[in-house]
Amino acid sequence: MEKRELHRGRLIDHIGLVVRDLAASKAFYSAVLEALEIPMGGSGERDFWADELFVSTRDSEEVQGELTGRHHLAFQARDRAMVDAFYKAALTHGGRDNGPPGERSYHPGYYAAFVLNPDGNNIEAVFHGEAERSAASVRIRR
Repeated sequence: MEKRELHRGRLIDHIGLVVRDLAASKAFYSAVLEALEIPMGGSGERDFWADELFVSTRDSEEVQGELTGRHHLAFQARDRAMVDAFYKAALTHGGRDNGPPGERSYHPGYYAAFVLNPDGNNIEAVFHGEAERSAASVRIRR
């Protein structure tokens, strides 16, 4: 089993996303996560993961219950260039435009891009503007 490093202190513990075509999703997320410098793990026939995002087929043991509708996920980007790289990678690897990189009116400095992944989910990369973090995250090693 691969050794995992968990991060705590954020709002979301984990997200499970069920997809129809795992190969198409893996190509899409491999590209956009590389642009965001987020490592991807897992090489199973029914799932893969990145940080606390778990992507799987409907017959994976990790997901149970009735399948639901569309979802929106937003990844944090370090700067505007990373948002731009995410958008380009997404469109090159099966994503469809849902809002090109640019400032949004949500708050000053909100720079984001939106794409639809191969399953039609709205995937975003956002840079909230210059800020000082006390820490990137809290690491928990097992």
